[in-house]
Amino acid sequence: MGKKLLYTVYCILNQLIARGQAHSSSHTTVTVGNFTAATAAAAADPGAAFTEDLFLLYGTISRLHPCQSLFSGGSALTLSEMFWFKQGLCFLPVFLVIWSSSTFIVSYLIALFRGDIDIIFPYISDTGAKPPESCIFGLMTFISACAGTATIYARYKYVEKLSVDTRVMNPCLNKIGFVFGMLSCLGMCIVATFQETAVTVVHLIGAMMFFVSGVVYTILQSVLSYQVYPFGSSMSVCRVRAGIAILASLAFLPTVICAFFVTQTTLHRHTGDEDYPFHLASAVCEWVVAFSFICFFLTYIDDFKLFTLRVKTEYAE
Repeated sequence: MGKKLLYTVYCILNQLIARGQAHSSSHTTVTVGNFTAATAAAAADPGAAFTEDLFLLYGTISRLHPCQSLFSGGSALTLSEMFWFKQGLCFLPVFLVIWSSSTFIVSYLIALFRGDIDIIFPYISDTGAKPPESCIFGLMTFISACAGTATIYARYKYVEKLSVDTRVMNPCLNKIGFVFGMLSCLGMCIVATFQETAVTVVHLIGAMMFFVSGVVYTILQSVLSYQVYPFGSSMSVCRVRAGIAILASLAFLPTVICAFFVTQTTLHRHTGDEDYPFHLASAVCEWVVAFSFICFFLTYIDDFKLFTLRVKTEYAE
């Protein structure tokens, strides 16, 4: 029974590899042989045939090109697809999404463990108001701002290239989106540098700059995605970006409006406080807006696989 099972697996792999070799003739491989002949030869003694031809099978696999699929028609994942984060510049949005999410979550967990905040939806800034979480929050937020700057610039150059090649969009809209993206990253740097409890006014200015510019940026990039279609992203990605931009816009309004009715500035709140419903609504919407930005950059990953940026160095005359 065991020999028959091994023989069945061998025959399947043998056929698939033979089809893969026929699909890609430009690479050097070791031919296993005709599948019908191999089947007839192995019929008498499946175990011996399996043992004898296993070395040929291994030789074929080991000599396949790193980017060649073992299955015909490209239906299987290649090694380049397995390491998709190395394609183009997609590591930029990947790092930005992971690092930004970790910034919010890590600072929240540390502040919660130390008892500096309440467990139910504090403001994001509250999670980095006291040391040591304030130090971690500031450092990680600054790194997120730097990663955001690089990602936004790469997106700007990519859309600029599409604009030059296709001429289907207004390049001024791309430049305006780039400016708002940079202002949003600058707001993140201000939030990271000036803690909520230390310099409240400057912190609030940075937060408003971050949220307002970020919402405008998502809206403009959604419009650009529709304008460059079908040369850029797919229609499904365009719709996802538009949905995220709408969600961020709708959540931003309660964040600001309800914050005006919050009179207490303490880190610990009680459900019996008069302004607690406004605080809860404002804090929840703030978290929604923040993670909407993160999800929006998540849609950049496929686009960033398609291009790279090079720096050209020239001597000054």
